[in-house]
Amino acid sequence: MTATPTRRRLLALGLRHGAGLSAVAALPELALPARAAPARARGLEMRHLHTREHIDIVYARDGSYLPEALRSLDRFLRDHYSGAVGRIDPRLHDLMHALRQTLGTDRPFDIVSGYRAPATNARLKATRGGGVATRSLHMDGRAIDLRIPGVPLADLRDAALALKAGGVGYYPRDGFVHVDTGRVRRW
Repeated sequence: MTATPTRRRLLALGLRHGAGLSAVAALPELALPARAAPARARGLEMRHLHTREHIDIVYARDGSYLPEALRSLDRFLRDHYSGAVGRIDPRLHDLMHALRQTLGTDRPFDIVSGYRAPATNARLKATRGGGVATRSLHMDGRAIDLRIPGVPLADLRDAALALKAGGVGYYPRDGFVHVDTGRVRRW
């Protein structure tokens, strides 16, 4: 059974990783290879809601990213509208890995949107009004929209905020949280 954290636990985590610490300090996995534990593997499990694909993969081991696994993740997180494959920032994978650890869950992520080609972004911006950024980090492979079944969205949002590793957008009406490896901010 997967434990769902309480807000109190997430707040305590945020205080422990407290003010003044960088995303690297909050996410030891990001400080590769110097801070990676020997033989420690980092993996992700995801289901893509639009393509219906599933992936369960180790993407880093012994302090190094695995190039073939990163290519598989790039393909998995491709633009589901056009099929275009972009390069996903490996720090985004580290952020997702840290989210699962913070939340104490082994459940897979449900992916709403990963990489977004510039043409797709422009089309979505034109048809969805204010819901799509003109210079979205999705186009740089630095953003992902996701959820974890069984984990309240507010807990996922709070865990992402506690990590202080990038932007966090909360979309409860649409059923997802946006996380990215850009500057720390929230909306």
